[in-house]
Amino acid sequence: MDVAPVRNRPALIAVAHGSRDPRSAATVAAVAAGLAAARPGFDVRLAFLDLNAPSVEQVVDVVAAQGHTHAVVVPLLLGNAFHARVDLPGLLAAAHARRPQLRLTQADVLGPDARLVAALRDRVSEASAAFAPVGRLGIAVAAVGSSSPAANARTAEVARRLAAHTGHLTEICFATTEPALPQAFSRLRTRGAESILVAPWFLAPGLLTDRLVAAAPEVIHADVIGAHQDLTDIVWNRYDAAIAQSLTMSA
Repeated sequence: MDVAPVRNRPALIAVAHGSRDPRSAATVAAVAAGLAAARPGFDVRLAFLDLNAPSVEQVVDVVAAQGHTHAVVVPLLLGNAFHARVDLPGLLAAAHARRPQLRLTQADVLGPDARLVAALRDRVSEASAAFAPVGRLGIAVAAVGSSSPAANARTAEVARRLAAHTGHLTEICFATTEPALPQAFSRLRTRGAESILVAPWFLAPGLLTDRLVAAAPEVIHADVIGAHQDLTDIVWNRYDAAIAQSLTMSA
């Protein structure tokens, strides 16, 4: 198949949060590798908001230097919080001021996409198959947590969707606010759960997922979502939608 030069297609810049934990950077690097493998001939770059290199600014400079005139920036973020609404747009505005020849389009965050919930279901299935829980299974879906009750309520929808996918009992809990793991465990046991599994609503491992394991080492912990085909599909969908929207707005 004839593959057009990458400079004729908008580059994809996938932007991760960043972490001091090397496992996090390794995981999102695997995600970026999956993105590149899914569409040969496209220029796929990984950048970080903080704590890891390369930075967003560095990647934008490289993409511009290679002759691109348009790049789509897809935040590898599960929620539309401060990083997506303030930090990243500010970085992109400053980058465009330095590199005015490069148009930068920010795509939507990943959000609680149904396919990500399906990926979480796969991680739950893998963990339960490996550990063979006894009796009725309850799943504590563990997310970061927010100071915004409305944001936490939106995240709780993930647990409800997972219950619909699996038929298991589910409860939401958070690593940084309440309800925490103990409350979720108590609610699950009250509802009849005999075994409990923690399903981390995280893309990559790090301090918070370690904190969850340390808080409840006696139960099963599923893997993070990581490099999953559904995540790859969602990121490319966000890329395509951002290009379509930018074309509509410029028409």
